[in-house]
Amino acid sequence: MEDDVAQVPFSTAFWYWLRLGFMSFGGPAGQIALMHEELVERKRWISEKRFLHALNFCMVLPGPEAQQLATYIGWLMHRTWGGVIAGGLFVLPSLFILMGLSWVYLVFGSVPAVAGVLYGIKPAVTAIVVFAAYRIGSRALKNAWLWTIAAAAFLAIFVGNVPFPLIVLVAGIIGYFGGKYAPARFAMGGKHAAAAQLHGPALIDDDTPTPRHALFTWKRFFIVLASFVALWLAAIGTLAALYGWSGALTQMAWFFTKAALLTFGGAYAVLPYVYQGAVEHQHWLTGLQMIDGLALGETTPGPLIMVVAFVGFVGGWTKAIFGPHALLLSAVVASTVVTFFTFLPSFMFILLGGPFIETTHGNLKFTAPLTAITAAVVGVIVNLAVFFALHVLWPHGVHGSFDWPSLVIGLAAALALFRLKAGVIPVVLTCGAAGLAFRLLA
Repeated sequence: MEDDVAQVPFSTAFWYWLRLGFMSFGGPAGQIALMHEELVERKRWISEKRFLHALNFCMVLPGPEAQQLATYIGWLMHRTWGGVIAGGLFVLPSLFILMGLSWVYLVFGSVPAVAGVLYGIKPAVTAIVVFAAYRIGSRALKNAWLWTIAAAAFLAIFVGNVPFPLIVLVAGIIGYFGGKYAPARFAMGGKHAAAAQLHGPALIDDDTPTPRHALFTWKRFFIVLASFVALWLAAIGTLAALYGWSGALTQMAWFFTKAALLTFGGAYAVLPYVYQGAVEHQHWLTGLQMIDGLALGETTPGPLIMVVAFVGFVGGWTKAIFGPHALLLSAVVASTVVTFFTFLPSFMFILLGGPFIETTHGNLKFTAPLTAITAAVVGVIVNLAVFFALHVLWPHGVHGSFDWPSLVIGLAAALALFRLKAGVIPVVLTCGAAGLAFRLLA
């Protein structure tokens, strides 16, 4: 096989990835489903089996699995630059859109109309997180063993405040031994149809040989690793030289590097860690602003972890990095820095691990830990839903007054998601309108 998938011109792939960046609403599940429909069923660029194998690898990595999956497929088709373009275009549209929304929020957020919209969106976001837990749990929790792992993960983080990376590590170990001694309990389930029979052969099919550029060699591994480490050191070293190690931009770079490396399970799992560091330790924004940022993130395309761009934007604005007369510049630069350091490890993981993963198709030894980790992630997402519910329903603390209108809006959002199968965007917009109406009429 040639180094590139020659049947798909690079320009054709470029325009597809750009369009995907503007269309990728609905969180990771919706984004992965969108890629599956286009790449597996319609375009037939990659087979079902190869697509799911790449997805399994991306799900076990820290970071946004949908963006990493796009990077993986782009890399497999068109080498390193194919992966960089695919993953980058998955992020950039949402970054620019979110910067614009963040500016509107900071400048006009105290306007009653904007405040009313956000008032309605917050309980909707809580319902969306609950729905995410249900959606992932219904696929991942296939037996009592996995239900037990999910429940233990919830209790560990909610009651014991156990760090999420430790929960992931323990779950992975359980999955590893489970795969050896109870393989049926930890096998990756698949309910997808045989796409090849329905749609014909794919360009990268089940039995298509791995392209030469995707073959694993230790020389390539160390070259890629050294390149990313050098890039990271140059970037954070420049910030430290310009602003000092304690400067806001340097601290953002360091914190979001740790967030990218130490957190697993997608945006819903990383948010409690980001909240703890950005709100409680660094004071870049408030807890209510964090929830508002998640609401904005839900209404934009791209991975939900792009909420970190909002955190950086508000943090840069609040800290007035370049002085009180350059708040917008401070916010834009901080948002860009945060996004760069959040996503740099994602590209590294794919370009480093992709060649190895191409040699492990269907190996239970590698997939069983993922099954257990996914179960643990369900418990962590439930914890996040409880966290948001407490802040939305008791905005002044659990000893303060209960917010009944927020409960009504949240229940209506849950009904729309669970029973009416409504999309995330219509639910968010409708709840925002309901919040606006309530605030104007109250």
